[in-house]
Amino acid sequence: MIYDFDHCPNRRASDSIKWNAYDEDVLPLWVADMDFVSPEAVQRALQERVAHGVFGYPASVFPLPHKPLPLMELIAAWAASHYGWHVRPDEIVLIPGVVTGLNLACHAFGGENGSVIVQPPIYPPFLAAPHNAGLTRLDNCLTRSPDGAYEIDFDAFEANLRPDTRLFLFCNPHNPSGRVFRLPELSRLAEICLRHHILICSDEIHCDLVFAGHRHIPIASLDAEIAQRSVTLLAPSKTFNIAGLECSAAIIPNAELRQQYTHAHKGLVGWVNLMGMTAAEAAYRAGQEWLEQVLRYLQANRDFLYEYVTAELPGVTMTLPEGTYLAWLDCRASRVAAHPQAAFLEQGRVALNDGNNFGPGGQGFVRLNFGCPRATLVEALRRMKAVLSAA
Repeated sequence: MIYDFDHCPNRRASDSIKWNAYDEDVLPLWVADMDFVSPEAVQRALQERVAHGVFGYPASVFPLPHKPLPLMELIAAWAASHYGWHVRPDEIVLIPGVVTGLNLACHAFGGENGSVIVQPPIYPPFLAAPHNAGLTRLDNCLTRSPDGAYEIDFDAFEANLRPDTRLFLFCNPHNPSGRVFRLPELSRLAEICLRHHILICSDEIHCDLVFAGHRHIPIASLDAEIAQRSVTLLAPSKTFNIAGLECSAAIIPNAELRQQYTHAHKGLVGWVNLMGMTAAEAAYRAGQEWLEQVLRYLQANRDFLYEYVTAELPGVTMTLPEGTYLAWLDCRASRVAAHPQAAFLEQGRVALNDGNNFGPGGQGFVRLNFGCPRATLVEALRRMKAVLSAA
């Protein structure tokens, strides 16, 4: 089946936060969901489930350890076929969302009055999760090479650790920069964490959205020792554009950690949505063709965006994202350097994410979502160019 990503349904009547948070004349290129219809197999599975007419408690309410749910088996099969990572279905814990998963990790593993290390600029829930659990957040800011690419300062990472640091919240592929970390980087991070007895909670929700020339490597797949000290969060939500259906997973090979993690749920976190499970199963079974097509479209959008920014937006630069459908625009040398998000919104009617919300290193940046039809991207960039010309 050939999908048409140039023509998308009107989302303003669909309870979309992306399209309804601003006035109707604003083009929303902010929150991280795509405007594309989900795979046909997902739509069909949901329609069939609705036609059944009964919507009782799903099996995720009381999963049986001796009988993994079909979704857990599909996730394990996907990890093996796409990443050469072999996990058992019973090592998988279903959760409503990856943000929930980050917060659960802080509650389960942060210790009393402990500290958690993160790497800004970073997706805002990483900044909030330690504080939500009464923990101290330690910032190991990513550095930028001369070409604008983000890198890890390993010496600073180790120097920032404290005796009470119990947890590292990692993001790969990285949001907002689009970096896909390479094997030597992952190995060094793992070695430091093992030596200091620090657990790794790795958000890998964008793992399937990696562009040509790059490869996603789950950090827990490096070896058995690091797997035993890792919690890996992933979901079909970004991959297949089904975020509103609330279905994610935590892969936790260590049985003791898995028990601690599930215990932290009690009384606070509900089960996975029935429709989310239906959609996820269909996506993992029959969504590969759609994924291949959307990746080609996203890569073409990414390349067009990069060329346009370089040629037409004075004072704005971006590094080519290696994964995700998010671009991190550096506006610090532009005429709207002080408040770029506000300028593009108020004067150009384009909604982007404010870099300030991504923590240290985010001031003067905006995050742009290019998971949209090309015509929408072109019009948004035209408006941004006009703002810069008039400033």
